[in-house]
Amino acid sequence: MKKALSIFTLLLLMAVTMQAQDNKKPDWMRWHYLSEEEMHDKSRGMTFVETDPPTGTPRFVAEFEPMQGVMIRYPLGIPESLVAQLSNNCMVYCIVSGSQQSQAQSTFQNAGVNMSNVTFVNAQSDSYWVRDYGPWYIFEDRNPAIVDNIYNRPRPNDDNMSQVFANFWQIPMYGMRLEHTGGNMMEDGRGHGVSDDLVFQENQQDYGINEATVRQRMNDYLGINPYHVTIDPQGDYIAHVDCWGKYLAPDKILIAQLPQSNPRYQYYEQVAEYFATTNCCWGYPYHVYRVQEPGGYTLAPYTNSLILNKTVYVPIGTNSTYNQQALQVYQEAMPGYEIIGVANNTYNGWENTDALHCRTRGVMDFHMLFVDHRDVLFGEQEWQDSIPVVSKFIAYSGANLKQDSLLVYYSIDGGAYQTAHMTATGNPDEYVGYIKGYQGESEIDYYVFGADESGHRYTQPVFADLDPHHFTMEAHEPPMPQGELVITPDTLWFEHNGDEQAFTIENQTNATVQINAITEQGGYLLPDTPNLPYNLQVGESISVGFLFSFPLKANRASDDYVSSLIKVQTSVGEKLVTAMISKQGMVNFVYQNEMYFDDPTLVIESSFFNKSVFVPIIKVISIAEKDTDYLNIETNPTPPFDLEFNGDEAFMFVSLKDFAKGYVQTSIEIETDYGIFEIAVHINEDIFSVNELSAETKLYPNPTTGQFTVEGANVAKVEVYNLVGQKVHEAEGQVVSIDAANWNKGIYLVNIIEQNGAVVAKKLVVK
Repeated sequence: MKKALSIFTLLLLMAVTMQAQDNKKPDWMRWHYLSEEEMHDKSRGMTFVETDPPTGTPRFVAEFEPMQGVMIRYPLGIPESLVAQLSNNCMVYCIVSGSQQSQAQSTFQNAGVNMSNVTFVNAQSDSYWVRDYGPWYIFEDRNPAIVDNIYNRPRPNDDNMSQVFANFWQIPMYGMRLEHTGGNMMEDGRGHGVSDDLVFQENQQDYGINEATVRQRMNDYLGINPYHVTIDPQGDYIAHVDCWGKYLAPDKILIAQLPQSNPRYQYYEQVAEYFATTNCCWGYPYHVYRVQEPGGYTLAPYTNSLILNKTVYVPIGTNSTYNQQALQVYQEAMPGYEIIGVANNTYNGWENTDALHCRTRGVMDFHMLFVDHRDVLFGEQEWQDSIPVVSKFIAYSGANLKQDSLLVYYSIDGGAYQTAHMTATGNPDEYVGYIKGYQGESEIDYYVFGADESGHRYTQPVFADLDPHHFTMEAHEPPMPQGELVITPDTLWFEHNGDEQAFTIENQTNATVQINAITEQGGYLLPDTPNLPYNLQVGESISVGFLFSFPLKANRASDDYVSSLIKVQTSVGEKLVTAMISKQGMVNFVYQNEMYFDDPTLVIESSFFNKSVFVPIIKVISIAEKDTDYLNIETNPTPPFDLEFNGDEAFMFVSLKDFAKGYVQTSIEIETDYGIFEIAVHINEDIFSVNELSAETKLYPNPTTGQFTVEGANVAKVEVYNLVGQKVHEAEGQVVSIDAANWNKGIYLVNIIEQNGAVVAKKLVVK
């Protein structure tokens, strides 16, 4: 990573190192620090070109937002195995000189990298710390752009990288005259940013830029406001925020924690306390997660991780217990993400001041869908009959939003999630949906979802129902309304199975009435009610329907009825509606409604009963095959006969007649004085009687994906049937070519009729 040391700090570190009498090399000799030449180089920023800030509104995209790719540099600073993993996540943009590209390509191929997801960007570079010198990607209104800054290292090739990628993407680049580095910057995508005070020190020392100007420029070029600038709790030469902290979500931040015995313990706690008492962009204090580090020289670079789409790559240290705890903290904080520990035994390894995050940089998805719900509901909310959820949806792809896919998902008191469709408010990109149906003191979870026509989708929070927004409704005792809830009619009459009847509920009170449940006690009726609970406004009326749905149909009417009650439970009490149901309509004729033949010699025995409590006798008039003649049917007794309630049992014996054509389904009708009941009969096509073709007669190809041909000197005619016996094609001739490309996939029966009248049936498979 790019390291900044003053001569004084360098000498101090050397003295401490020598005093400790460890075997570490002097700091100025360590390759990843500034070289002695670089420490004396005063050329930083000499080629920097300052520009006016963006004229549109800038938005600095967060690391946990959708990424189209990740930037690395070759020669590598990360394991080749990690490059392979990254290439299966997104596009890998590899900075490499033209002379080294073939070597990089060979290295990647040997490591199993998905080369279709690798793009080489030819450019000279001085180091692999692409996090520090890589471009800062923003959206200016709806368009991608890059913000360049003065790199705080005298490495001209690295410092030119923003221009390289602005040219590569053909997007604007804005020059922000601040000395800065990517490792000391993290942002939440909603305008909040975090750095430690190195940014103030370097700009004051090197360019005379004061704190107020630093904050103003961060706002003008990047849209960062507020800008949280803290102490450096690590107290090391690097002074980069990613060595001790990390944004995991707009309201979640990860801070390292040392043992209390460590001299730096109090500084880490000071920073953690700052964020625990500081509001995030959504209006409440940050959720601060702590990752334990042993301190000292033990390797534990856990905050220096890379978030890439739905995966977090966490650099692994040398203590397995701390490693496992760190991965568990990430999993707890980021449910639904894949957490991957990454070791690095090559490429100079990880260090507590230089690890995975330092050596990679995400490239935002230029076409992402941004769900920007700023007025997040949290804590206790003042009572309202419905509560609005307002969000902006910005499709950076330029595609239209899917209007039916802009939704609020919400759960009340731990119940199943419901959806509320969001509609335009009239303000640009803004939509609103309403959460309803809660009570006083209800606990409500919710999240916002959107999709656009380009296929992009996003939720806020990104964890959706695994970690949604949450609020509580204040206690509420609604006043009893004056007036009456009127239901008409108060009695529904049902004559036959299948009858539909409805009643109307009208709110003639002076307040909203909530309808909580509508039930029927007998189990004879199926309700067609509004989604409950339902808030019935003053003067509003709704219709509630019921379907008489007993097991089977009946044709006879009677004046003999069963009474059942329909209960309407509301916030003003329970209302009752009487349902009068014809006993004669409640026929329960028990029979086998399907038969399957898989053997041509099979005989199926079937029985049927009268189980109708209110119908003492059912007369069976006839039993016969419907429309076809493929079955032998014998009955005992022979129709007509009577079936008494819960007493008589009748039998039917069904077998197959000899047949050759491809019918595989027929039916049997049982006619009674209460209606006709049908038995579906399925016959396995494998038991058809099939003759062999003459040697010279051919059917090919079989299976087929399109055209097939029947060819033979004795062929006169070809008929093709589907599996329900319908003829789908017919043709004559000795050579018949048939196009089946538009047919449904499956098995067909091809009847080949020869000139002597013989019929040969063959199966044809259409794929």
